[in-house]
Order: sequence, then C-alpha cells, then structure tokens
Amino acid sequence: MTPRDTERLVHAAVRAGVTDDAVLDAVRAVPRSAFVPPERAAEAYRDAPLPIPRGMVTSQPSLIARMVAALGLTGVEHVLEVGTGYGYQTALLAYLAGHVVSIERWPELAARARANLAAQGIANVEVIVGDGTEGVPEHAPYDAVLVSAAFPKVPEPLVEQLQVGGRLVQPIGPGGLDDVTVFQRTPVGLARLGHVCPANFVRLYGRHGYH
Repeated sequence: MTPRDTERLVHAAVRAGVTDDAVLDAVRAVPRSAFVPPERAAEAYRDAPLPIPRGMVTSQPSLIARMVAALGLTGVEHVLEVGTGYGYQTALLAYLAGHVVSIERWPELAARARANLAAQGIANVEVIVGDGTEGVPEHAPYDAVLVSAAFPKVPEPLVEQLQVGGRLVQPIGPGGLDDVTVFQRTPVGLARLGHVCPANFVRLYGRHGYH
C-alpha cells in the first residue's frame, strides 16, 4: 500500500458526496488491502465490492464511507456493527468511535476479521459470533448502530439497544435494490432522518430477519 492507493478511495468517497473530514481521514488511514482475501489485494484500491467467503462481499468503499458518515460519529461513541465480514468497515468505525462491538454470523469470517484488525493494531473492537438481528444486548446501549445487510424493516432488538438520540443506518429492502436509510432513536421508537443512497446488499438473516 502507498498513500496514493488510499487516496484513490478518498477521492471516490468525495465523489460520492462524503464531506466529513474525519471519515475521509479514516479512509486515508485504513489500508483496505489488509481487509480483503490475499488473492484480491491487488484489487483493494478499486472503488468496487470484492468477494469474500460464504457468498459475501466486502462492500464498495465509497458506499461504506457514505454509511459511516451518516452516523455522524464524533470519536467517543459506543457503536454496534451488524455484519463484520473481513473487518474493513469495522476498522473505519474503530478509527472514528470510542469502542465498536461487531457481530458476525459466520465463525470463520469473525476469526479472519479479528486477525485482520489485530494485525493493524486496532484494539478498541470486540468481534462476536452470533445472530446480528438480536444485537448484542450484554454490551448495550449503543450510541450508533450500522447494519450491513438488508431487510424491509429494522429488527426490534436493534431499536431497543440504541440510545435515545442515537443513529442507526441500515439498507431497507429485500436484499438487492435497497434504500440505505438513516434513523434516529426517539423515546417512542425510530424516526426516519433521511435517505443515504440506493444500494444492493445481501439479505439480513436471523431470528428477526430472513430465515
């Protein structure tokens, strides 16, 4: 990796509409090549999704940057991420927040993400294997929640584990042709703040998602 490599992803994020300097600094600082399968390292600095095991993908970096930016992190938040994958988005969140709890349904992906994060010296993350639609109640409440898979509604446990005033970003849809949406927790539930972007995501599986 060279500074020019990550700068390509910064420029892609800017073209996608990201203006948050902290998010752009995170994209600049985190080497995506460390969070993709080794045989894909040469493709890591293209603004494109890349396949990882279990039929998953690591999302397009500019899309990740837009979703992370929509959380409005300030550096101190306790964040829940649903869907760790190989840990690239997790690393960006760790750069921008105080602490990250990330839940992944596939043990081998969780193990790979842990190794990738450790290799980069990222210590403010806990990666847990489990059903992402259940959240991680033992570490709740969270100041922000980022969901990396699509379902037509936000799973209720994720709403319950979000602090009042906190933000949640999730692709809303069937998995493919989804609407990435940002919500805010109110005393009576979730309020939709706005549309982030259209995208195509894998489906969110679990007790409160697809079965």
